[in-house]
Amino acid sequence: MSITLYDTTLRDGTQREGLALSAEDKLRIARKLDRLGIHYIEGGFPGSNPKDIEFFERARDLKLQQAVITAFGSTRRKGIAPEDDDGLAALVDSGCSAITIFGKSWPVHVTETLQTTLAENVAMVSDSVSYLKGAGSEVFFDAEHFFDGYGADSGYAIEVCRAAVDSGADAIVLCDTNGGTLPHEVERIVREVRATLPGVEIGIHAHNDAACAVANSLIAVTAGASHVQGTMNGYGERAGNADLTAIIPALVLKMDSDAVTPEQLELLTETSHFVSEVANISPNPHQPYVGASAFAHKGGVHASAAARLPEAYEHVDPTSVGNLARVVVSELAGRASLTMKAQEMGIELTGEPELVGSVLDSIKELEHEGYSFEAADASLEIMLRKRLGTYEPFFRLESFRVIMEKREDGRVMTEATIKLHIGGHRYIATAEGNGPVNALDKALRIAIGRFYPHLAEIELSDFKVRVLDEKAGTAAITRVLIESSDHEKNWGTVGVSENIIEASWEALVDSIDYGLMHPRDE
Repeated sequence: MSITLYDTTLRDGTQREGLALSAEDKLRIARKLDRLGIHYIEGGFPGSNPKDIEFFERARDLKLQQAVITAFGSTRRKGIAPEDDDGLAALVDSGCSAITIFGKSWPVHVTETLQTTLAENVAMVSDSVSYLKGAGSEVFFDAEHFFDGYGADSGYAIEVCRAAVDSGADAIVLCDTNGGTLPHEVERIVREVRATLPGVEIGIHAHNDAACAVANSLIAVTAGASHVQGTMNGYGERAGNADLTAIIPALVLKMDSDAVTPEQLELLTETSHFVSEVANISPNPHQPYVGASAFAHKGGVHASAAARLPEAYEHVDPTSVGNLARVVVSELAGRASLTMKAQEMGIELTGEPELVGSVLDSIKELEHEGYSFEAADASLEIMLRKRLGTYEPFFRLESFRVIMEKREDGRVMTEATIKLHIGGHRYIATAEGNGPVNALDKALRIAIGRFYPHLAEIELSDFKVRVLDEKAGTAAITRVLIESSDHEKNWGTVGVSENIIEASWEALVDSIDYGLMHPRDE
């Protein structure tokens, strides 16, 4: 089954609240999408703003393997000849060989939003497609609000699409713009449209307002659609668009489509995380297929069974989408879980049944005290190595002190002093920071940085604090989770204490120790 993949992350995806991409960001993402095997990459509105103007100018020099950069715009304005319409001229001037235009297919939008007649709207669609085809472009027509329009007046919705087809449109894309259509309705309507417009390539563009965007896209394919639009990670306005990171593997692994090659599919997780990083949005760990927790096994029985028969708890091979199965160790873990988790870390516990039992008891006790190792693999590994006697500390703390001073002018100054020992020598370092953890981090780096050059590559990328017993007020136990990175891998550490600075120090030291134990590959 041949399916055309059309990505609109760079246009529709950027309509997500809080998401903004520079022209350079868009170019980087376009290259990544091309490697993934996307066929068409919608770049935005040519001529609408300086950023998109720059993107389309620079996109002409992109050397893509297969993807086609596509410009997006509207039909001509009412009462304007297509050759006099600035929007259509900008589409042609973009230099894109493929162009997508949208038009109204719901009568109420024609009369109320465009404030024109139904006949004029049909002419706007027909004239615009004819003009762009005459300019030598491949043209896709997005029938905006199609499913709502079809429900209100199916005859008119089809008339709009037929006008685009008769004018030479290469595909008609049915848009669930409001995102409220349910899968059984999408299937029925797509089949009816296919029967009414035989031989026409039908596409689907779904929004996720009813949490059905992926399902609607897939069921549209079963009903005969062969052109699927969506965004990476489902980014988009309101509740988002159809998520291509779920659609693509479903098509290839479950619906026998050749939309991308197996080698390209293995780039899916990497591409998903790349886009989220460029967009400055934290990846969703529970995202199907590509999330860090998508193939994580926490329950001891599950983990043990998954080790013997992975397909028992994994609906696809994680490596097929570039992801990994992993075991999450918690108070629910069994011996098999802990042994498998240790193997992931390069620690062999198979012949250590007493140690495994002892460590499990310790984990359960620590989690009762407030620790959580699900997001703190690095702290778990350090604990295991300490129990095995293979852990070698990089320094020995004598003491630390943190002073905070609020001055009359409102400024807050935090100073940390650390005293520690390395190789039989005593060192003292003092640093100022914007808070106690930042000041401790700086002082620690001053004290040990000269001995461990790799420390310069280690950065604290996230810092979370959770109060575990709110009723205790300011005396409550606090859990601190720190996420760190050396730009090659990420790891998490945890600290727990009634004193937030002590909890932070514990997580900070684990973070530094783990990073120094596992220097990145140069």
